[in-house]
Amino acid sequence: MWRGAHLIGMHGADAEELRALLDVAADASFEPDAIQGRAVANVFFEDSTRTRVSFSLAAQRLGARVVDWTSAGSSVSKGESLLDTFGTIEAMGFDAVVVRHHESGAAQLLADHARCAVINAGDGSHQHPTQALADALTLGEALERDRGWDFTGLTVAIVGDCVSSRVARSNAGSLAALGARVVLVGPEAMVPAELGEALGCAVSHDLDSVLAEIDAAMILRIQLERGAGELLGQGFDYQGRFGMTRERASRMRDHAVVMHPGPMNRGVEIEGAVADGDRSVVLGQVEAGVRVRMAVLEEAIRRSV
Repeated sequence: MWRGAHLIGMHGADAEELRALLDVAADASFEPDAIQGRAVANVFFEDSTRTRVSFSLAAQRLGARVVDWTSAGSSVSKGESLLDTFGTIEAMGFDAVVVRHHESGAAQLLADHARCAVINAGDGSHQHPTQALADALTLGEALERDRGWDFTGLTVAIVGDCVSSRVARSNAGSLAALGARVVLVGPEAMVPAELGEALGCAVSHDLDSVLAEIDAAMILRIQLERGAGELLGQGFDYQGRFGMTRERASRMRDHAVVMHPGPMNRGVEIEGAVADGDRSVVLGQVEAGVRVRMAVLEEAIRRSV
């Protein structure tokens, strides 16, 4: 998981490292000046609300100076390369760079050339490690497994456009490391058997068949910006087959929760009444994201010294 001071992904995540970060985030006993005087750059080549804002807030709460950079209006429009852009930003004296990019592998490329800490805030359809940490924290606290972070015996369904999803890939790694069983659920084109094999997850193309056995349903949106709409045939009834409706939610186990990393398309992958209902921990995931990113920034900068 950690590669020196860099946090790139959850593939092959180390359970001890995960639990250490989750313990810090759960306790939320951060020193307000833990990284006082440090400088953090949020470098986002893709749009973001939750991740970018929560990283900014996390850094500010720890006492760091924060600069939010977006590609709009930058020298990227003049043809500047990713590495040149990063080199320019790093040369200004930042201690950590949080990066989101539309190309899979972009964060690792920067880490390979960096002197400062690099934290992956999402690269293409590859990885989104801090979202996976936020989801694990939310799940553990919701199901009262917040000490020890032992998810043995839990079954989590990741439902929807898994093939396009960095959240699905990151959660598959982190949840498995903590002991959970993960089932990828969706249309065959969005949940191909080979994806399940690569991630070490079970695969189902029938949401209704797994509802009674899961402890959490992590709902994903259809990522049209990555061409996911072309994976479904014309007239495919996505909501009818894979939407988390009130009726489906009612068939889940009494304690089971519904999750969504956002942004949500209400009425497509999730019904509004479910997103706002008693089972939903969606806003809890957002709140957990701030605590997790505080823990990650503090550790990344500590490792970079």
